[in-house]
Amino acid sequence: MVSRRTRFFCLVFLVSSCFFNLSNSDELKVMVKGVTSIAQTDDNFICATLDWWPENKCDYNQCPWGKAGLLNLDLKNRILANAVKAFNPLRLRIGGSLQDQVYYKVGNYPKNCSNFEKKSDGLFGFSDGCLHMNRWDELHDMFNKTGAAITFSFNALIGRIPSDENNTTLWVGDWNHYNAKSLMKYTINKGYKIDSYELGNELCGSGVAAKIKAHQYGNDVKKLKKLVTHMYPNPANRPKILAPGGFYDQKWFQEFLQTTGPGVVDGLTHHIYNLGAGVDPTLIDKLQNPFFLSQIAQTFKNVENDAKLFSPSSEPWIGESGGAYNSGGKTTSHTFVNGFWYLDQLGMTSTFNHKVYCRQSLIGGNYGLLNTTSFIPNPDYYGALLWHKLMGKNVLSITHEGSPYIRTYAHCSKTSGITVLLINMDKSTTFDVSVVNDLNMYTDSVASVEYINPNPDSVESIHPREEYHLTPKDGNIQSDVMLLNGTPLKLTSSLDIPVMKPKLIDPTLPISIAPQSIVFATLRGFQAPACA
Repeated sequence: MVSRRTRFFCLVFLVSSCFFNLSNSDELKVMVKGVTSIAQTDDNFICATLDWWPENKCDYNQCPWGKAGLLNLDLKNRILANAVKAFNPLRLRIGGSLQDQVYYKVGNYPKNCSNFEKKSDGLFGFSDGCLHMNRWDELHDMFNKTGAAITFSFNALIGRIPSDENNTTLWVGDWNHYNAKSLMKYTINKGYKIDSYELGNELCGSGVAAKIKAHQYGNDVKKLKKLVTHMYPNPANRPKILAPGGFYDQKWFQEFLQTTGPGVVDGLTHHIYNLGAGVDPTLIDKLQNPFFLSQIAQTFKNVENDAKLFSPSSEPWIGESGGAYNSGGKTTSHTFVNGFWYLDQLGMTSTFNHKVYCRQSLIGGNYGLLNTTSFIPNPDYYGALLWHKLMGKNVLSITHEGSPYIRTYAHCSKTSGITVLLINMDKSTTFDVSVVNDLNMYTDSVASVEYINPNPDSVESIHPREEYHLTPKDGNIQSDVMLLNGTPLKLTSSLDIPVMKPKLIDPTLPISIAPQSIVFATLRGFQAPACA
């Protein structure tokens, strides 16, 4: 018979064992090469989209867009304005699936211009829609007040028709630019600022609801370039040209770039929905699987290579990316766990010289950075804002030989030193991370640790490390509430975006990153010649 004392010690052992298993820790050394940068982004890398979807855009027995579409969004909402202003500036891409069915009511053309309606034989199940100039004025009033940098994507199907009854997805004929020119002229006369113009949405390769051959598309983009050059004679305020705004198809992209030639396309835009359908029951597993998340890297590399080979003046952009298509995942895309995918995407694309990353969406669907009805920021909004404020345009090499479940990225900081992004997808392991500086670009030897103290006797000469620890409320990775250094991020009483302050840490200590959490850390004393 087992004594009571023996049973007690067995229980203590089991509890201790469980606690130990739930609290694994591992030391990790990451090496940053600060001598040279490996890639560059634009200064304003973060971008978000505003889409055309009406209220009755529904997927999987849910209609998650509400009044978040361009034609019915409350542009006077104070949270919306404050959310955009906080980036100073935020890039906004105006486009989406229905853009190739939108006509612009300028003057008396087109004569019949009505709002989107359900139509069984229409593209994406909708009729053509209309942008009236009073709404265009309202949009630009908001853009001007918030300082947003605007990309507007034109309807690329005007003037074309389906090729035949047996192939309704292939559209043929030249793009009719008359309506685009009218909108452009109105925009210029009003003094509205446009950062870039794009032509078409997801019409390249095999397309989605429609497609255009690469040679035809290339010629049409040259027509857009000629139009913009004519309408904006001063190169100083001339909008950039973006294209093709769709899913990457190597043969199609290369033929397109050969057709346009150099000096036409400024931003080579492609779209990413690598997580699959929003209704996929394995979506939450994909979001935490580093092996799955890495599969898309070759696409980023291919686009980078195509731009260098066929049009060196064309810079890769992610023109739209919501992760999961058909409005995102109902229980994941607006929650903390989506940040594992989103911030990893920002880090990964930046290493492949992508200049801009446009998140679908700013508001609307399940993947909005803002809640569709309350406008309250979701966790990814704060992740995007921290990236924008901390991560500079120069990308640095960062490597480690530890667990694949911790992802690491490094950039020159926007102020001084470097900022590292650490994403811990492991469910039970805390990593104590030491950042090591490899100043020798010709050997594998380690030159110095994360900071250099020019005066070891002076405590003040050591820069404290600035850490931003992001965790989900109550440890629930499907929470809409994110904590910064243990405090929930929420709007102020005046509906302003909260100030996100770091905690200051002794730089001689490792960075401790808890299981299923994200850390930005700025190392001001880090000696990186690439950041000088």
